[in-house]
Amino acid sequence: MNIRLNGTQHAVADGATVSALVSGVTGRTLAADGQATDGRKLGVAVARNAEVVPRSQWHATALAEGDDVELVTAVQGG
Repeated sequence: MNIRLNGTQHAVADGATVSALVSGVTGRTLAADGQATDGRKLGVAVARNAEVVPRSQWHATALAEGDDVELVTAVQGG
């Protein structure tokens, strides 16, 4: 199925979750609570159709055809 990821068309598997999307984009394996299994900080926030998806809900939030997803990475600096 097709979604928009950060403004660009992006194909994902039918039934894909926010967690699967984040894992695919970051290349990191995520636990059911949305935390990276390697113990390092993930530094990512996700909004689906202009609604922030809490990290604790990533695993249970299924994506749908045409969803507009923004994946934002935290950046340090001054």
